[in-house]
Amino acid sequence: MAVDTRPAVRAGRFRLLPLGVVFLTVGLSTAVVLPFLSLFLDREVHASPLRVTVFLVVAPLSGVVASALIGRLSDRLPIRRALLVGAALAGVVGAGTTAYVRDYWILLGLTATATALANSLFPQSFAYTRALFDRDDPTRAAFGVSLMRTVFSLAWVAGPALAAVLLEAGGFRLVYGMAAVMYALAALVAAFRLEELPLPARRVAGDPDGAAPGASRLRLASTALAFVLLQCPLTLAVQALPLFIDAELDDDPSRAGLVLGLCAALEIPLMLGLGALTARVRLRPLILVGAACGVAYYATAATAPGVAVLLLAQPVNALFIAAVSGVGIAYVQDLLPGEPGRATTLFTNTFPIGAMLAGPLLGLSAQVGYRWAYGMSTALCAAGLLVLLLTRPRARA
Repeated sequence: MAVDTRPAVRAGRFRLLPLGVVFLTVGLSTAVVLPFLSLFLDREVHASPLRVTVFLVVAPLSGVVASALIGRLSDRLPIRRALLVGAALAGVVGAGTTAYVRDYWILLGLTATATALANSLFPQSFAYTRALFDRDDPTRAAFGVSLMRTVFSLAWVAGPALAAVLLEAGGFRLVYGMAAVMYALAALVAAFRLEELPLPARRVAGDPDGAAPGASRLRLASTALAFVLLQCPLTLAVQALPLFIDAELDDDPSRAGLVLGLCAALEIPLMLGLGALTARVRLRPLILVGAACGVAYYATAATAPGVAVLLLAQPVNALFIAAVSGVGIAYVQDLLPGEPGRATTLFTNTFPIGAMLAGPLLGLSAQVGYRWAYGMSTALCAAGLLVLLLTRPRARA
């Protein structure tokens, strides 16, 4: 007698729905706050430029430290779901308090504690995804990570526009209140709809890209350096884009929104496509091709005579972002089998570090010309690609 397995298949698919909700809420909670953080500090807190700079340095640095510590803890104890709930509740405290408090020093202390803990929700969500797929469907683990990264990207497509509406309707109190609600929803879903996963077993064979049970410290450090170099241009180029269009291309700076919107629209299907491709193609070649696309795009932008060239080059830019930001997570996770928390944190921390490096480079380009921002981005991507090429995986045993 044949057994109907369709209900089980549907149940397996629907089981990802709560995880998708967590990623959506995490994305929205950050997307409504971060684009307007400098404006909040200036208009609401009345912070001086020096205090704004200190705040914008302390926030990512404290997040990097907190995420690294929690990442290691999550790989040693079977409490990954509890860490998700705790991080989300810290976000409720951080965003909820910020909605009402306007004292600079209280907010600085809050961002170094509660908000820093909330930042670990992003890498821990990816670590949970990897642990879940490693247990149930290891061959599709990279696709699962890319799928959830796509959900996060969708939240960032809608988040800034939603924040603008909230800002117009009720000011920053409503914006941060919305972020607190999103964190609360993430905590509820994680607590009641996600299961606690056992610690993943550490592999004794090589990983899909040829690494041993755990990559050497040198390879881990080199890989992290490569992704810092590759992700620094993501911040530098976006910050410089409207200034570049205005000062170098003699066009309306508002057209930067058209360029960024086209890139975001292309990035999402490309991220899904690359995720599906990981079932048949090793991750390393995809990362290398993506890095090469970064070199090609920024070199094109540095020599572009007008906005039309930037628009035509966005498919290459979107492929670069999809490979580095999407496939890159699974690539680093494969370097540390059985340690998804530590691996994901290692990758996600490369973005804020790269963003901090982008600040001085943007200041330099303001002195010598904003076209140089894209020249420096080209050099950074080329250096990142070179480091990846030189960081060869060890041969299989």
